[in-house]
Amino acid sequence: MIYLDAAYIAKFYVEEEDSERVRAFLDGAPSATSCIHAMAEVACVFHRKLREGHIPQEDFEFVCAQFEADCEAGIWSWLPMSEALVQSVRRKISTLPATIFLRAADALHLMCAAAEGCAAVHTSDRHMIAAAPSFGLKAVRL
Repeated sequence: MIYLDAAYIAKFYVEEEDSERVRAFLDGAPSATSCIHAMAEVACVFHRKLREGHIPQEDFEFVCAQFEADCEAGIWSWLPMSEALVQSVRRKISTLPATIFLRAADALHLMCAAAEGCAAVHTSDRHMIAAAPSFGLKAVRL
């Protein structure tokens, strides 16, 4: 199972530095998955691109519609986020050394991937990359 963080999913739709690598990697992949909260994160990435002037309104509407269609078509596999998962994150955070910087959404991604038995998370986020081993995961940067 290929686990992607929201930033890599967004790169599938919008042009960024490593978008071509993400698309090429996913082209041969059987499936890709992420925690359900990534759905909201991806939409927020699209909106940030609009807000910052990186994409025009027309492109924003297009990528939003395409993402919605792909979600409905099952292109992305969304893993559930339960109260038990959130509790696991809370417990895990209490054991991390002070040197680990981790945002809540990233911690949810890492715990979700670990709970589903994934060996790795695909991300370019330096904080997730540094924290992944604490969750028993390998971080893969495309």
